[in-house]
Amino acid sequence: MLMKRRDFLRNTVPAAILPSFINGESITALAPNSFLNAITNYAEETDHVLVIIEMNGGNDGLNMVIPRDTYSAYYNIRANIAIPEANVLRLQGNDKTGLHPAMTGVQQLFNDGKVAIVQSAGYPDPNLSHFRSTDIWMSASDSNEVVNTGWIGRYLASEYPGYPMGYPNAAMPDPPAIQIGSLSSLTFHGPNIGMAMSITNPTSFYRIVDDVQDPAPATRAGKELTYIREIARQTEKFGDSIKRAATNSTQQLPYPDNNGLANQLKIVARLIKGGLKTRVYKVSIGGFDTHSMQTEMSNPMTGKHAELLKELSDAVKAFQDDLAFLGLEDRVLAFTFSEFGRRINSNFSVGTDHGAAAPMLVFGSKVQPGIIGNNPHIPGAGTQSNIPHQYDYRSVYASILEKWFCADNLGLQTVLLKNFQSLPIIQDNACNTNIKPKDDTSLISNYPNPFTTTTTVRYITQGGHTLVQVIDCMGRVVKRLVDGNQTGNTYTITFDSTGLAAGIYYLRLQNGPLQQVRAILKVK
Repeated sequence: MLMKRRDFLRNTVPAAILPSFINGESITALAPNSFLNAITNYAEETDHVLVIIEMNGGNDGLNMVIPRDTYSAYYNIRANIAIPEANVLRLQGNDKTGLHPAMTGVQQLFNDGKVAIVQSAGYPDPNLSHFRSTDIWMSASDSNEVVNTGWIGRYLASEYPGYPMGYPNAAMPDPPAIQIGSLSSLTFHGPNIGMAMSITNPTSFYRIVDDVQDPAPATRAGKELTYIREIARQTEKFGDSIKRAATNSTQQLPYPDNNGLANQLKIVARLIKGGLKTRVYKVSIGGFDTHSMQTEMSNPMTGKHAELLKELSDAVKAFQDDLAFLGLEDRVLAFTFSEFGRRINSNFSVGTDHGAAAPMLVFGSKVQPGIIGNNPHIPGAGTQSNIPHQYDYRSVYASILEKWFCADNLGLQTVLLKNFQSLPIIQDNACNTNIKPKDDTSLISNYPNPFTTTTTVRYITQGGHTLVQVIDCMGRVVKRLVDGNQTGNTYTITFDSTGLAAGIYYLRLQNGPLQQVRAILKVK
């Protein structure tokens, strides 16, 4: 005997988490919360949109953003995969750093003043597990704590209290966040419920827009499936607004063919132009876990990594060009992240193993262009070493929340769980709070260097919160020398390395928007 339809729905699918089936495709309404509300509060002044680009697998940042000023050291430590010096793409106004030759699109954007590169972004005591490190980046947690909410989710939750009850409404008729190519990202998880609508893939999106319905089988079960789809369609609060926005905008510049990331970004541009009030989008590109055959043995400029970087670069260039064509580029900021970088040294499989810090790229007409930080220090050939982080990745998050979405300091510390420095990656006219860093090559130093047991660390702080850490060659913080508010001045402190093995370590100073990393050497 067939179960009554009402009983079937009540007993098998909890109404609060009923997945939406629109035109036969699953779209999960993950409760949007705070991040968008914060944006809504400032919508009249900013109307800003953020696009998060995940490079899944652990990107080799050293072959993406290449040190030209220490090229010989770079080549010697990874000769089997090093990009030939003559082929490194030059960047306008910067003689020290270049890009992988596959990234001509990003090169052009950089030269046009639409790219900021944040060197060596990471976190203390890095975790080299794909899953755990991804969770750390998405939750904005320390590596030794487990947080089950995402940084965007926490922000949205504070801005949309009680979501999804009472939404959509006149002030916010659209989903606060949308993720494409992922069912549920921790990034958007709020304290009680997810904060984003998920579109499984670009094909799903176009089926929604074109009203394509997968036929149900001509059976009793098929009739029930048809009924469930119809009920779900009626309860899907944002499906119609997605379709309206897509219908409102059909004229776009061409995007590269056979480029999965470009297909996702094309949808994002179309929805923004169509009037969707969604403020945060997440897209992704996978395949960066390049343990072996990262490059072709005969030509390091070709191979798996080169193909991925070309896909990324071509997609972002097409997206930025399309935004300009649509009159949207001043409203949209995008950035890349990967769960970790790769080792400085290559392996014998023509690849690189899991590492620590790596560059982050920030795109948009409102970025403060240039390169933040220095090229990583590269030790001698044969050394097994990670790149120590110069900037905590959460400083990028903090800068975006503060300078793009205009969040206040108390909100920042609540969302990001503690205080992080603000970086000059967004132009002053966004929220008019940018601080230009001082170009000082001697903010932190030590003497003697090399040293055996103790060395005197000298550092300069401009005042305010000051952090001085000692990091080992694997990226782990082994000593916290200073962590607190100080009056602007020059200070000295003794670093006692008793118990630490001989080798290369790094002094890291963080003071507001300023940071510096210095290599030091302990000898026997």
